[in-house]
Amino acid sequence: MLRKTLSFAVATLAAATLIACGGKKEESKPAAAPAADAKPAAAGAKEVNVGFIYVGPVGDGGWTFAHDNGRKAMIENLAKEGITVKTTQVESVPEGADAERVIRDLVAKGNQIVFTTSFGYMDSTLKVAQSSPKTYFYHATGYKNAPNMGTYEARTYEGAYLAGVTAGKMSKTGVLGFVASIQIPEVIRNIDAFTLGARSVNPAIKTKVVFTGSWFDMNKERAAAETLIGQGADVLMQNTDSSAVLKTAEEKGKMAFGWDSDMSAYGPKAALASSVIKWGDFYTKAVKGVVDGKFNNANQWKGVADGWVDLVSMNASVPADVKTFVDGKKSELAKGGKVFVGPIKDQSGAEKVAKGAELSDADLSKLDWLVEGVEAKLK
Repeated sequence: MLRKTLSFAVATLAAATLIACGGKKEESKPAAAPAADAKPAAAGAKEVNVGFIYVGPVGDGGWTFAHDNGRKAMIENLAKEGITVKTTQVESVPEGADAERVIRDLVAKGNQIVFTTSFGYMDSTLKVAQSSPKTYFYHATGYKNAPNMGTYEARTYEGAYLAGVTAGKMSKTGVLGFVASIQIPEVIRNIDAFTLGARSVNPAIKTKVVFTGSWFDMNKERAAAETLIGQGADVLMQNTDSSAVLKTAEEKGKMAFGWDSDMSAYGPKAALASSVIKWGDFYTKAVKGVVDGKFNNANQWKGVADGWVDLVSMNASVPADVKTFVDGKKSELAKGGKVFVGPIKDQSGAEKVAKGAELSDADLSKLDWLVEGVEAKLK
């Protein structure tokens, strides 16, 4: 998932302040202060220091919130195995020079493992990894690796597909709205998968899209949602980080979905369901692997079948037969089913995927076209 290619709109001064403060710390039980120089977590170690760098605030209710929940789950899981994990997390760090400074600071403070949770941190992570061979790094949604740097991402498009199936069943106007962030393969995959899911149950469905140009901007997300509603959309989806889209749907009497985390509390009536990412298992295994001397620097891209992605908290307003149908689609994915299976046409009506064929991971990682039924233009 090519997550976060553009800098998050956060003031550099705020990021510098966070760096100076050293971020927030949390641990499963009292641990000794970290050494001045980071050292590799040796096999059998009972204590490990782990750093996290976040592109948004933990309170975004979405992407960063999901990662932080995964961090907390990891601490609890490893405590049960007798491993004390002390974490330092820094929020709202822009993707640029500030990111490199924060990553280096986490290394200097003795973190043996560092997780960098946004695509725009890729080059900074690689640069620091190359100069810090005794520290292990995991970068979310990137594609560059090193002997001490691995990558990980979730197949969020599978959750978008399930949401699309639900939307296709629930829409009365036949018009769906998608509040998108940046025009990159990750986001295009999610728009396409959402539309494919919807059109699999209602071939006449149209998906209108508004790009905000930002990952977390509540005002822009709200304005985009209002625009889409004004264009006839009665069900909204998003690939942005705040709860603004769902809140707007709640206020306007429309339907919507939560994204990355369970956002149902923000729109009890509007929220049909939430497409969530569960990072806890990955973070637990990644840290345990380092402790056991089994660091894995290969790219890990997993979805419904591996328990990383799910559609949860289906609203009571969704008819039982729709719930059963969506559960059936989820079961297909859990058994290895694919989303991008032909025939699939693009916006012009040209066949892009032949009947019975499917897009490979390599194809998906560079996806740059919109499927039939999407009303939007890519630059």
